[in-house]
Amino acid sequence: MRDPIDDAAFRLALGRFASGVTVVTTVQYGVDHAMTASAFTSVSLDPPLVLVCSHRTSRFHEAVLDTGHWGVSILSESGRKASAWFANRGRPLEDQLDGIAHHRGTSGVALLDESLAWLECRTTDAHVAGDHTILVGEVTAAAVPEAEDAPLLYYRSHYGTIVRSSESEKTIYEGGA
Repeated sequence: MRDPIDDAAFRLALGRFASGVTVVTTVQYGVDHAMTASAFTSVSLDPPLVLVCSHRTSRFHEAVLDTGHWGVSILSESGRKASAWFANRGRPLEDQLDGIAHHRGTSGVALLDESLAWLECRTTDAHVAGDHTILVGEVTAAAVPEAEDAPLLYYRSHYGTIVRSSESEKTIYEGGA
């Protein structure tokens, strides 16, 4: 048996990983459910798959398992207030989208306007992992607005954005920068 890991050290270590910020939504019986998630990533290009992790005790969790479809709004820097709002566990469920600019996707899910991109997904797999469920979804629709290009990032419990470098993996590999 291994020694238990120090919870504080584990949280501090994870906080050193900068991530993008998303709001994931579903609609169940006409009621919108939403959560802020930084545990989101692409899984496969063919077929197009992404994953998001949902806390198993959240209202969103049961709703998304029931509906089997969800939307992902990849937030721009202007989406900070929406991110904070949907991260608040105590917010009222009814009318939680009031005051949040959004539109409906083809599946009826809410997609936040202050976003760099939107995805609509159909759940293909759900894996229990500790206190979360890993939801894998096939992307059924994707869109990118032309106006936004400043991502909202999360690092050490704070929001931020990027400062672009002239270097990329291609320029470094090819010796160009």
